[in-house]
Amino acid sequence: MRLLFLGDIVGRAGRVGVVEAVPALRRSLALDFVVVNGENAAGGFGINEEICHALFQSGVDCISTGNHAFDQRDKVDVYDSEPRLLRPLNYPKGVPGKGTGLFETKSGKRVLVVNAMGRVFMDPLDDPFAAVDHELEACRLGWGADAIIVDIHAEATSEKMAMGHFCDGRASLVVGTHSHVPTADAQVLPGGTAYQTDAGACADYDSVIGMEKTEPLQRFVRKISSGRFNPAQGPATVCGVFVETDDSTGLARRIEAVRLGGRLKQSLPA
Repeated sequence: MRLLFLGDIVGRAGRVGVVEAVPALRRSLALDFVVVNGENAAGGFGINEEICHALFQSGVDCISTGNHAFDQRDKVDVYDSEPRLLRPLNYPKGVPGKGTGLFETKSGKRVLVVNAMGRVFMDPLDDPFAAVDHELEACRLGWGADAIIVDIHAEATSEKMAMGHFCDGRASLVVGTHSHVPTADAQVLPGGTAYQTDAGACADYDSVIGMEKTEPLQRFVRKISSGRFNPAQGPATVCGVFVETDDSTGLARRIEAVRLGGRLKQSLPA
């Protein structure tokens, strides 16, 4: 199978970049399944039903999120009404939505997407390792699913790397989100799981992690808030990873970085 995972969409620039890029990427890479992290898609904070619809219309199959999942507080019902939109599975019981989804591709293949959130320098949620382990045991690669994608939304690179090794041999791809900067460590781990510490953001990179520069600089330099953060509005670089799996095992044959448009050096799979 051919899988594409795109990192955190930040604001309108990121949304436009993804909606414009996904149809062409599906064709050129012959993609079977596309996941994007959309937790910053609505003005930089949260997501809503209209944005979900636009992303699904463009060819996205599943949307994962993270610590900003519920920032659009009047839109949280979308997590119950749209099964293709996930929130971290280690949120407390009773929170709207779910943290995993088992989806079927057009060719009949089954893809399990697991969305978890780290705890180091993040909100003190339930143990993400125990939560992910439960899902991987309940729907095993090669038996319950033909491919498994784990989005570990976390601040600490060590926690993301630990999750990669924890899932090695049991998932097709473990990829980090949240940091908004693509890392250079795309690799296939010894057990056959593709891994990258952070997919990067789909955002304008003439910014501070996707936000207009003025307010973050004000806060860093003067330690005074003068307003809210607003997403930068220049052309976005669409960032993520492409993974090709072995149909017989569901494990990864290769992983390659994807960077398209905007300011960053371009990178597309051969």
